[in-house]
Amino acid sequence: MPLPYRWQVRVERWKSLFRGSGPQQPRPKLCPSCGALVGISATRCHECGTSLRFSMAAASKHLSGVFSGPAPVTSLILVANILMFGVTWLATIRAGGKGGFSILWGANVEALYRLGMVWKPAIEEGEWYRLVTAMFLHGGLLHIGMNMMSLMNLAPALEELYGSARFLFLYVFTGAFGFLVSAFNPFTTHPTVGASGALLGLVGAMIAVTTRRGGAYMRALRSQLISSVVILLLVGIAIPIVDNWAHGGGFVAGFVLGKIFADREPLNPRERNVAYLLGWIAGLAVIASFAFMILRYNQPLQ
Repeated sequence: MPLPYRWQVRVERWKSLFRGSGPQQPRPKLCPSCGALVGISATRCHECGTSLRFSMAAASKHLSGVFSGPAPVTSLILVANILMFGVTWLATIRAGGKGGFSILWGANVEALYRLGMVWKPAIEEGEWYRLVTAMFLHGGLLHIGMNMMSLMNLAPALEELYGSARFLFLYVFTGAFGFLVSAFNPFTTHPTVGASGALLGLVGAMIAVTTRRGGAYMRALRSQLISSVVILLLVGIAIPIVDNWAHGGGFVAGFVLGKIFADREPLNPRERNVAYLLGWIAGLAVIASFAFMILRYNQPLQ
């Protein structure tokens, strides 16, 4: 079965990174920050002064060429969640957990702990990376299935609205803030995992956007989103294991960022550089968090 066209293009670009390409005639370039046309041998933009070799803008432009598509960050988040679910399943079996249909509703707690779930005593001992790694972990196939369907329904529109860099920051920050609220309140008594806090952050941002735009469609969308949040809250009250504090923290953080962010892509070099900075902060936070998780994975449990 052939790959979809967009993935064929991505695969070809990834191959080109390793095999190189034949000799080509040098040609003028566009500044990744302001979009100005610069010379063939230029190393710095004559309009905005951005380095064409070593800058966040240049690195972000290169990455956007590799991970192209209408919503590349959403696709990466989806793939990361699926990969971590596969790792969780293998770790569950290794830890003595049952395979088969048990994966539908219950992953091994020890496996989730080693992979970075949120647990207040561990965070109090300095394992802050759990605030990030936990949003890529899920307790079962039903859990990740519902969350990933919500991700694909919500995220592409927001990534198109904000741009990939700001969207990545929005997702990571709201998810981590939700887990921070969950971990440091006296009412949470159980460990927690899942992308729900970040997803509620996306909902909060969408509601913030609708409050700044008029029209019947925006009012209807806002009403529908608020109804969904209320229903989720009622479900969380009925099912004690649902982490309402992470949901609420993520929602509030998303609403605040939705009020702060301009509801459009960056338009000028300053806005682009700020967006790139936020995106790199979020991306490096995710990479560093998983690096700490890997380093501490085999440490003895207390």
